[in-house]
Amino acid sequence: MRRQVNFRANSTSNEKGQMNGRFAGKVVLVAGGTGGLGRAVSIAFLQERAKVVVTYRKEEEFVALKNAAGPHASLLRGHQVDVTNESAVRQLIERVLGEHGRLDALVNAVGAYAGGVKLWELEPSVFELMLALNLRSGYVLSRTVVPAMLKEGSGAIINVASKAAFDHAGGAAAYAASKAAAVAMMDSLAEDLKGTGVRVNSILPSIIDTEANRKAMPIADFAKWPKPEEIARVILFLCSEDAKVIHGAAIPVYGNT
Repeated sequence: MRRQVNFRANSTSNEKGQMNGRFAGKVVLVAGGTGGLGRAVSIAFLQERAKVVVTYRKEEEFVALKNAAGPHASLLRGHQVDVTNESAVRQLIERVLGEHGRLDALVNAVGAYAGGVKLWELEPSVFELMLALNLRSGYVLSRTVVPAMLKEGSGAIINVASKAAFDHAGGAAAYAASKAAAVAMMDSLAEDLKGTGVRVNSILPSIIDTEANRKAMPIADFAKWPKPEEIARVILFLCSEDAKVIHGAAIPVYGNT
């Protein structure tokens, strides 16, 4: 049976409000690092002095992230890459390793939601898109970065799945199926990597308090939605040495939603 772990992660800050630098010198790839959640994850790693590489779709999103990074912007690199394209991802990882010589963590925040349609009314193109963004992205990224992590004998992979991987609501068959498959894939990968020093975990958000979600559900109670920054703190914990005993888990990060 799939393991789910509940915990509270505490972060420490210095007197200037900056994080404690536990990732100083580490190299982190945040796929989808300019999106609603990915942006918060990228900034959190930068505040802890990690060297952060992000993938993005829109140039203006990367520019906005770089501006938001402030004094840490020099630690940030960005690449406009389709992470479902194995050749493009392989070139990216080769470039990262060529520049930094290592890759310590991968956070896959790439994903998309499509719902509100019964299965028999669902267009095949939408089904394929859900599989590509929510499942294939994790396959391509993991397949490409694991050899480098095995060479180092360490590393952390965090895949952003969803509460829908276990809570299969009507009208969301493709989304739920893609997220459930993503959790199963990461669970199997974790078994493959036992004893290697490379750890793999999934996180399970529900509705995150992002600008896009607020626009999609303008009359919802936003106060109940977890903030991207709150989830980012969990992700950083899972990538840290403090979480070295957590491997092959699916972590709920949806609070009371």
